[in-house]
Amino acid sequence: MIQPGVPPILTPLLWLLIPLFLVLAPHAPHLPLWISLSWLAFALLRLYAEQTGRQLVGRVLKMVLALAGVAGVLFSYGTVIGPAGGVALLAFLSGAKLLETNTPRDRLGLLFVGCFLLVAHFLDEQSLMTAAYMAFAAPALVAGMIATQSPAATMKDARATLAFAARLMAQALPLALLIFLLFPRPQGPLWGLPQQAAARTGLSDQMSPGDISQLILSDELAFRAEFSGAQPTPQQLYWRGPVLWDYDGHTWRTATPVRAAMPEAAGLGNPARYSLTLEAHRQRWLPLLGLPTHLPELPNNPTRLGADLQWQARDAINQRLRYEVEAYPDYQLENVIQAVNGPPAPALRSRALALPVEGNPRARELARGWLEGAANDEAIVNQALTLFRAQPFFYTLNPPRLGASAVDDFLFSTRRGFCEHYASSFVFLMRAAGVPARVVTGYQGGERNPLGNYLIVRGRDAHAWAEVWLGGRGWVRVDPTAAVAPSRVERGIAAALPAGERPGGMISLEGAWLRPFGLGWDLINNQWNQWVLGYNQERQRQFLSRFNPMLGNWLGMVWALGLGASLLVLVVGISLWPRLAIIRRDPASREYQRFCRALARCRIPRGAAEAPEDYARRAAALRPDLGNDIKRITRLYLIARYGPEGGATPRDLRDAVAAFRPARRPAAKLESSQPT
Repeated sequence: MIQPGVPPILTPLLWLLIPLFLVLAPHAPHLPLWISLSWLAFALLRLYAEQTGRQLVGRVLKMVLALAGVAGVLFSYGTVIGPAGGVALLAFLSGAKLLETNTPRDRLGLLFVGCFLLVAHFLDEQSLMTAAYMAFAAPALVAGMIATQSPAATMKDARATLAFAARLMAQALPLALLIFLLFPRPQGPLWGLPQQAAARTGLSDQMSPGDISQLILSDELAFRAEFSGAQPTPQQLYWRGPVLWDYDGHTWRTATPVRAAMPEAAGLGNPARYSLTLEAHRQRWLPLLGLPTHLPELPNNPTRLGADLQWQARDAINQRLRYEVEAYPDYQLENVIQAVNGPPAPALRSRALALPVEGNPRARELARGWLEGAANDEAIVNQALTLFRAQPFFYTLNPPRLGASAVDDFLFSTRRGFCEHYASSFVFLMRAAGVPARVVTGYQGGERNPLGNYLIVRGRDAHAWAEVWLGGRGWVRVDPTAAVAPSRVERGIAAALPAGERPGGMISLEGAWLRPFGLGWDLINNQWNQWVLGYNQERQRQFLSRFNPMLGNWLGMVWALGLGASLLVLVVGISLWPRLAIIRRDPASREYQRFCRALARCRIPRGAAEAPEDYARRAAALRPDLGNDIKRITRLYLIARYGPEGGATPRDLRDAVAAFRPARRPAAKLESSQPT
């Protein structure tokens, strides 16, 4: 980390700059470029001033730069309060402060600011890699504090200083673990601040041709699902998301919520119990598999299940969320569409049949032909699926561009598309034939991780399908994509796409020797999410109750925390007692105490918290006639007590103290002899 050839004058500054650089580096992608460049410029100016002794930035210019930085943060964020603006301002001012960091106290203060900036990185990213980086950068900060306070810590002793910092942190680890396990968990995010989440590419409440095919290129995690019993079959793994009713000829969306009562429903077969860990996607909808028997309550975010089985929260999901659901993967919605305290049934039915007034004449004509010759609505559905199976349609991520009549272009010209093309054209045909239909988006399938027995659902598993209303059966799921590419449902997206179109993430995990590493890393991240980031009140209560039911309430946790901390302090005290005894018997400390008592007789007592070097400077200023002896004895003490082997010995210190006779020297006029 540090080269032995560094000039001694730069030693204290480098022990400050390097830890601060390590702390600020992960913030750089989230900060405006001008803040990062300003910090680097301030650091270079400070190095130049330390090396040459020339200050290029005066007091007035420092003040102007600080005010300009505050104005820049206000312009960039609109505020200097809150996680984003506050961290940006602190990052800039930590660089500006370098221009006037001249004393150990200034350097120590900046290192404490670095501690806050290190923890603040968790507001942007809370992954295991972030924690690993923090565990790497934190010892550098502690080592900088040690070097700031210890004159013996030079650049040549960097390895020893870092090792000492690592030992200090290791000694604090048991107490930190005890507090983590037993301290009552707050409801909601730490400090009441919502956890920030980077914007993610996910499903939204609208769909246009190409939207989901672009999402397929993302290997980003959407959620993980763990089943307590048997896992549903691939044909049952349709994770519902936004339900789209309204079509303008190009885009499907839900312009207004569906205000209708839940239709009567019946679950088929046995319900499945699963826990789902959802990544922050900045949308209000929540993935749902099947017909729920009950839905969990989310903390501080009420939810509602719509008549179209779209589950929505009041607020956007801006932090990782875990919930448990019991639901029927197979179900039947009975009775025809009904509404209570909302639009009448004919109005809701007309919404499920609405199409633009103009456009796509050939598709309309085809649907009218089906309507004239079909015995019932189910026969019309089969006609459309037969069209997709019999005609040369292709499943591809790179479909040709469609014109104004997008459905006609797709059905009769290009015949190449992704799931949104098939779902959109199918629902259009159904509505043109008088069959109520809607588009449903979500995720289909997922990759099973056998190491943890859970499903990994990524962005590439995004999917769109259709639901049609059939008399006597209610809303029925129809997946027109499965008619063209059955392997999409049975074996996943990678099996359905041509080999040349598979995204790199899919190809990399197919190798037999790479796949176990990828699944193992995902398992580690899942455990981190569940037991560290997801260690909330409920999980803490469940975990501690396994040891003793009394630990399941906050009073028991507080008692256990106090008892555990007391035992830990007792163990540490017992382990350190022999070392403390050695310190008391240390000859260098004993001789230095003799020296301090001699100065105290000259009315220059040492302060209780006064460092040896500070005491020496004050005493030499008060008794210039003793200055050389005071500095020499202090230097001998520091080398004998803290320096490397082969330097001054306690015997050298003893001889110097024995020769120190301040009472025999002429007394100087003392204006003040007490430490300030």
